[in-house]
Amino acid sequence: MHYWYKFFTYLFYPISPIYLFLRKLKKKEHSTRYREKFSQISEIRGGGYLIWFHVASVGEAMSILPLIENFIKEKKIEKILITTITLSSGEILTKRFIENKKVVHQFLPLDIPIFVNKFLKHWTPNLSIFVDSEIWPNLISKIKEKNIPLLLINGRITKKSFSKWKFINAYSKKIFGKFDLCLASSKTSENYLKILGAKNVKNHGNLKFTNTRSNTNKQLNANFLEKIKDRKIWCAASTHPTEESFCGMTHLNLKKKYKNILTIIIPRHINRAKIIEKQLTKLNLKVVFNNNLNQVDSSTDVILVDSYGETSKFYNISKCVFLGGSLIKHGGQNPIEPSRLNCKIFHGPNISNFNEIYDYLKSLGVANKINNIEELTQSLVEEFNSKQLDNSLTIKKINDYGLDILNSVIKEIKIYINT
Repeated sequence: MHYWYKFFTYLFYPISPIYLFLRKLKKKEHSTRYREKFSQISEIRGGGYLIWFHVASVGEAMSILPLIENFIKEKKIEKILITTITLSSGEILTKRFIENKKVVHQFLPLDIPIFVNKFLKHWTPNLSIFVDSEIWPNLISKIKEKNIPLLLINGRITKKSFSKWKFINAYSKKIFGKFDLCLASSKTSENYLKILGAKNVKNHGNLKFTNTRSNTNKQLNANFLEKIKDRKIWCAASTHPTEESFCGMTHLNLKKKYKNILTIIIPRHINRAKIIEKQLTKLNLKVVFNNNLNQVDSSTDVILVDSYGETSKFYNISKCVFLGGSLIKHGGQNPIEPSRLNCKIFHGPNISNFNEIYDYLKSLGVANKINNIEELTQSLVEEFNSKQLDNSLTIKKINDYGLDILNSVIKEIKIYINT
């Protein structure tokens, strides 16, 4: 099976420049740094111990920030390499560590042997750590050929991906068996990893519970805050196609009761912002983009967020958050960040990707399921009419839980650093 996988990646090799160039034209790749995916590397490796973290996108990147902050302080570690795939994650990490010479960000090369070999030859990591569900067979095989310790942390295997790997059971055991340690993010993923052939599997909990400190200003403009101080505000975050219209119609229902209702929509993929604006405008809603907050007035219905890294600012002014990816068959989105920022969370019926997290938050009374526009409308009305409760104890429980997970993961990783 691995032979055929390598064969098809070699077939893709000649057309890979065209593929990435077309993605660049669609602004899905960095205008110049997309070449890093061919292992055209301009950064210098330097000497000393290098620890390498690989994540796919924004959520996984944010989840490892507390780990990075901890390992920056480790004297043995000379350099921390972070690789990602998506443009958005690259922008956030580059901005985050722009002043820290110990941390360098690169885009992961395509999983083609010639690129993989060049990448590993240049960086020669002392320890490699994959995060979440990042499984690249050629890269994993080459890492083990070079006897580099390989860890999977916050490992997440969905039911869908498990079924695919189980279909090629012998091959899955070969690939997953190459990991020296797998730290699962849930009991379900722990069981899946064991079945798929991972040998050293542990479960300390989901790393996304860790509290990420930000070095950016999370406060919105004071003039804007003054404008909206008397508005009833709710937020719909990480929304997917059809969910924005759902939220727009919910806004119309709420507007019958509250003339001062303000809805904030943060789509999962901001490149859809113009399409979403047209959909909402057809509902006769007045939309303002977050880069034009000076245009917000009493007639504004929706603030549409079309830039990354803004969610916490808007969670801070929202009492309630609807989390998308849950009305469609996507499996939901991570509810931890809004729960930590004192928001009541609502979600649709499809949350299979985060079942255990939602179960924990429901036990704390901060998450509820809705099935349709009427249920979401009624739930928001109830929240708007209720008194603001002090949720500091709930937030402390979440933060303490996350700290325990973080310390356990750090302890596991340090075993390999000190070996």
